[in-house]
Amino acid sequence: MGTKTITITEDAYESLKEHKREDESFTETILRITGGERDVMKGFGAMKDVDGFADAVESSRKQLDDDLRERETQ
Repeated sequence: MGTKTITITEDAYESLKEHKREDESFTETILRITGGERDVMKGFGAMKDVDGFADAVESSRKQLDDDLRERETQ
């Protein structure tokens, strides 16, 4: 893999340095932050086949709804 030299301001360097993890290079930091194409829908549905997941979600939703209704009446 080739390399390129870039010029950035001190402020930009300090900002990048704040995001840099101790165990990574600046190149790795830039790649992690920029991440290429991000598909916001990528993870949706990933848990649908996990046993008990749908029931746990429904139970949590019902509990939250019940809590909110109770708070409304107080």
